[in-house]
Amino acid sequence: MDQKFGDFIRERRIGLNYTLRNFCKAKGYDTAYISRLENGFMNPPTSEEKLKGLATALELREGSSEWVTFFDLAAVGNQTFPEDIKNKFSEIAPILPAFYRTLRTKKMSEKDIKNLIALFKESNK
Repeated sequence: MDQKFGDFIRERRIGLNYTLRNFCKAKGYDTAYISRLENGFMNPPTSEEKLKGLATALELREGSSEWVTFFDLAAVGNQTFPEDIKNKFSEIAPILPAFYRTLRTKKMSEKDIKNLIALFKESNK
């Protein structure tokens, strides 16, 4: 996931045909605050309430892939795990040491990462 939280916000805002000032005026946000988020000068909010408010302002449909990406990028920006992953942490924790060791010893190519993601998706069917 190369995209950053701020990039996502900016791209979504622009996709909705809002300038920064127009978006903030229409949605009730401080221009400097959104600008700092978009430019990576400020970490994403950690409060789920604030994140949901911003996701709603960006007209993201709850449960959509964009909604999930938004929350995943916020977690990554805060160096935490997304909430749905935290809820399954006891299942995931035993494999993390091996996963981390593998990442340390082998540089994964983009193809490797895509294959790994495909494996995860296949195992969830």
